[in-house]
Amino acid sequence: MKKLMILLLLLLAFGSIASAQTPKERFEGQSPAPEFPAGLDWINVENPLTMQGLLGKIVIFDFWTYGCINCLHIIPILEQVEQKYAEEVVVIGVHSAKFENEGETENLRQIVQRYGVHHPVVNDNQFAIWNTYGVRAWPTTVIIDPLGRGVIRQSGEIPFQTFDNYLSAMVAYYDELDPNIIDRQPLELALEGAGDPGTPLLFPGKVLADEASSRLFIADSSHNRIVIADLESHAVLDIIGSSRRGFADGDFDSARFDKPQGMALDGDLLYIADVNNHALRLADLAAREVMTLAGNGSMGTSRLPFGVPNTNPLGISLRSPWDVELDDAGKLHIAMAGTHQLYIYEPATGALYPSVGNGREANLNGVSLAASELAQPSGLYYAGGGKLYFADSESSTIRLADFSQGLVTVVAGTTDNSLFDFGDVDGALGSNRLQHALGVDGARNGDIYIADTYNSRIKVIRAGETSTHTVFGLGGQGGYRDGDASAAEFDEPGGISYAAGALYVADTNNHVIRSIDLGTGIVDTLEFSNPEALVIDREALTLVGGNRAENEVINLDLQLLAPSNGSLDLSFILPDDYKINPLIDSLLELTAHDGMSTSFTIEDLNQSMPIVFSEGKGKYTADLTLYYCREGEEALCFIETRTWAIPYEAGDFSDRTSVTLYLNVPAPNL
Repeated sequence: MKKLMILLLLLLAFGSIASAQTPKERFEGQSPAPEFPAGLDWINVENPLTMQGLLGKIVIFDFWTYGCINCLHIIPILEQVEQKYAEEVVVIGVHSAKFENEGETENLRQIVQRYGVHHPVVNDNQFAIWNTYGVRAWPTTVIIDPLGRGVIRQSGEIPFQTFDNYLSAMVAYYDELDPNIIDRQPLELALEGAGDPGTPLLFPGKVLADEASSRLFIADSSHNRIVIADLESHAVLDIIGSSRRGFADGDFDSARFDKPQGMALDGDLLYIADVNNHALRLADLAAREVMTLAGNGSMGTSRLPFGVPNTNPLGISLRSPWDVELDDAGKLHIAMAGTHQLYIYEPATGALYPSVGNGREANLNGVSLAASELAQPSGLYYAGGGKLYFADSESSTIRLADFSQGLVTVVAGTTDNSLFDFGDVDGALGSNRLQHALGVDGARNGDIYIADTYNSRIKVIRAGETSTHTVFGLGGQGGYRDGDASAAEFDEPGGISYAAGALYVADTNNHVIRSIDLGTGIVDTLEFSNPEALVIDREALTLVGGNRAENEVINLDLQLLAPSNGSLDLSFILPDDYKINPLIDSLLELTAHDGMSTSFTIEDLNQSMPIVFSEGKGKYTADLTLYYCREGEEALCFIETRTWAIPYEAGDFSDRTSVTLYLNVPAPNL
C-alpha cells in the first residue's frame, strides 16, 4: 500500500502544471490517503485527527523539523493560506524530527507556541507518516483533495501566490462539481497558546552584555521587542518596540519587529537582526529612533553575488538574518541563516555583500571563504585579528572564518563534512559533538563559550585547547534550576554573551536570562528590579486563531457591577468615509466562563446587547469580526478582528449594569 501511495501521489510542480492536463487530472487524486498511525502525539487538537474525519476538507500536510530555517519560512506562508482559505483548507504540520531533541513532544509543544503555529501538529518522530508519503526532504508539502485522495507532493519552499493560484482553482473546480463536496465548517482546535510564562519575557532568543556602558540588551523575541537593562542593578532602562508584531520604523514606542534575535552595539547605535522581517534594523539609543538599514520586509528567493557590494540594501529581499557582530574595522557581520552564508554590511558606505559561503547548505571546511559551505549560521563572535567564530546550527558545529587567512575551519563538532553527525560528546576536536548550537562568545582570557542549544548545555573550549568541556547544564536533559555547576539546568539556551567575568545566557524555553559568575560557578536567574516596566500593553497582545486572521486581545480590568440583566455596549469608530459592509454579517460572539455562547449581528457602531451578570465572579470573552468598506466600494471589504476578555465581579457594592467595548479602527494600509 505504501509503494502504491507513493506512485499515485502526483509529483506536480505548483504553478507549472502542463497545459495538456485537464482540471480533473490537476485536482483529483487517484487513491485514498492512508489513515494516520495510532499512538502519535498531537498538538493543537483535543483528540487525534483521522483522514475519515477530514473528508470534505482540502488538507495540506507540511512535513517539517523545527530547527530547519526553510521549514520556519513556510510557517508564515501557511498562516496566509489559513487566513484566506479558513473554511475550505486544513493545514496539518507533520513534524518528523532531524535532531533527537526535536522529537520530544514537550519540546515540540514549546516551538508550536514560540512560532505561533495555529494548526494541528502531529509528532511523527518515528517517520511513519514521512515514509508513507515517500517524503525525502524538509520541508515537503502534500495536498489531499476534499475526497481524501493524494494529489500533490512537492519539496522546498513554496510562495503564497503559488498556493493561492492552485487552491483557488481547486476550490472552484469542486464547487462546480457539487457545492456540497467541500465542508466549510471550521475545524475544532485546542490551541497551545503561549499564555503567561510567569516571567516578563517570552522566548528570549539572544542577549548582549556591554561592560563599557554597563547595559544588557535582550531580544525578547516572541514579544517582538528589545529590552535594555542596567548590567548591575538589572533595572529596565528602556524598551525598543511596541511589542506589536510588524515591520515599522519610528520612535521606540511605535516601531515594530517580528522575532528579533542578535544584536551588536557601537556606542549608542544598536544593530538588530530582525529575523521574520528579513531585515537589518538600527536603533539610535540616544534619539530613541528605529530605522531599517537593509531588507525590504519580504523574504528573498535568491542570493547576492559573492563579494560584490550592493549599495541599495533597502531594495534587497534578505533571508532570515539571525545574528550580527561588529569587527575591529567597523564592519558589521551578519549570520544570514536563510541563505546559509555570512554577509558584511559596511555602515560607512551602506554596502552589503556575502562574505563567507557559496549558499549551498552543507558542511564544507578547509576551503576558501567563497567556496565554503555553511548550514544555517545563527550565532557570531569576533575575536579580533580577522577571526570570526560562528555557530553553524544545522551542521552542529562551531566554525571559524579567518579573514586574514581566507579560510573556513571547524573548532567544535564534527569534522566529517556532515549535516547529520551530531550528539552530546565532550573531548578533542574530531570526536566531540554538539547538537544544533545557536550561540557562541569569547571571554577576555581567550576561552570560547558555546550555547549548545539542543543539549541544553553551556560548553567551553579553553584558550589554547581544541577540546570541548561541559561546564554548566551538566544534566543535559533540559530543565530550570539555579545553583552551582553541578545543579544548574537550562532549556534550549539560544544566546550567550560575556562581560566582566560573567556569562549572560538567553535561556529561551525558560523565558529568562541567566547569569553565570565564572569565578564562583554560580548560576542565577536575572531578576529585574522594576519588572512592572516590562508589562505588555494589553492592546498589543496578539492571539492568532487556528484558521482565522490575526486577532488582538484586549484584557479589561476587573469590572465591578451590580447583579443584573445588564448590557454590553459598543462604541466603535471607523475611518472617515468607511462603513459597516452591508453585504456580509459582522458578528460579535459572547462566550461565558461556562462555555455558553451567543452571537450578535453588528449593524451599528453604537449598539447595546443584553448580557447577564450573575452574582459573584465571572468572565466573558467577546470575539468580534467586523467587515467594513468605503461607501460605494462594498466589493473591496476589510476585516477587523478583536477579542475582549471581560472579568467581572457582581455584588451589592455597585449599581453599574453595563460594560462598554471601545474600538477605534485604523485606516486600511492601501
